[in-house]
Amino acid sequence: MEKTEFYARARTDIPGPLSDVVVVEATTTWAGPMAACILADMGAIVIKVEHPTGEIARRLPPVLPDSDLTIANETVNRNKRNISLNLQHNDGREAFLKLSETADIIIENFRPGTLHNWGVGYEQVARVKPDIVYVSISGFGQFGTLSDRVGYDPIAQNYCGWASLNGEPDGSPVKAPTWLGDDTAGMHGALGALAALRHRDQTGEGQHVDVALVDALLFHSNGNLTSGALDIPLERTGNQFNIAAPVNNYRCTNGNVFAGVLLDSHWQRLAQHLNRVDLAELSAMERISRRDELNELLRAYCASMTVEAVVQTFSDMGLPATRVNTYKEVAREEHVSSRDMLQQIETTDGHTIPITGPAVKFSRTPTAVRKCASYLGEDNDEVFGSLGYDHKQLEKMKSDGAV
Repeated sequence: MEKTEFYARARTDIPGPLSDVVVVEATTTWAGPMAACILADMGAIVIKVEHPTGEIARRLPPVLPDSDLTIANETVNRNKRNISLNLQHNDGREAFLKLSETADIIIENFRPGTLHNWGVGYEQVARVKPDIVYVSISGFGQFGTLSDRVGYDPIAQNYCGWASLNGEPDGSPVKAPTWLGDDTAGMHGALGALAALRHRDQTGEGQHVDVALVDALLFHSNGNLTSGALDIPLERTGNQFNIAAPVNNYRCTNGNVFAGVLLDSHWQRLAQHLNRVDLAELSAMERISRRDELNELLRAYCASMTVEAVVQTFSDMGLPATRVNTYKEVAREEHVSSRDMLQQIETTDGHTIPITGPAVKFSRTPTAVRKCASYLGEDNDEVFGSLGYDHKQLEKMKSDGAV
């Protein structure tokens, strides 16, 4: 399918399928901002409430070339409005509650009980906005024996068992190179918000949505939690696949390729291509039991070929294979460009940069990176003005440390 065909009936009058949804986020770093980012990319009006000193994402390396702006902040806080507000200040709390009355969804990712202690937790907000959808994202959740424990992404990865299976078989446990727990929790936060919003639209009932990084990672453990509960051994397999063989990372003359087979029909094709018809009828379990032997066949095959030749040969046979790309390499892939996964935006300091685009494509209501991350308090006048605050009141709140 051509891109023009997919978007043939696309609308241009709205920014996405959530264009009438208002989200207020009181978040920091990644998991909470990611949940709100997903909704903002889909067209929701997202107002980020940020402490007047600025949140952590503004200080996380790396920074953009010739700029003080961070890639993290530009990535996860694009498509949002921004106000500065001190929620620990009485005037800040009052303003947040007023703002909550205009919202469909609130997202926060502070330690459980923090916003309640500040007077803007779920129960306090629900008093002024009974049908609010209030999403709380934390390391261990709002309840449970460890709910009061501090939990960041690498803590969650190691607690839930994920890191124990990552890395080479004879090596140490290794965390993911990305914030996997934050990302999956953010995704479930956005999904939970939309499900609760659907329920509200049908019944008029708001609710508190609780998302834990640990729960999100356990949900995405491919059934490993069940295996653990049943004392079924789990082994660290590195680049190999515990349900298929041969599958691995193979060295070519000019780089590495990741290739392998899962289906019997795939293996039969590959065995014939390798002139090993005698192995073609091996079942999946037989292939797994002879993993080392089959890996050696593919290793020797790839060693004398270029990455391009292996990938093309596998593609011609209908078999999966890919170059092992760096992020620098994949950023220059034509396919990535054709999928709009890098989009050009102008930052608040005047630089034009490529930023990661939305993952989900909508044929009728396309989404995009519409604007860069706002500077701190960029929308104070507009947002506070809409809540009835005049210029004099706003200046006093600034001088008092509330804004």
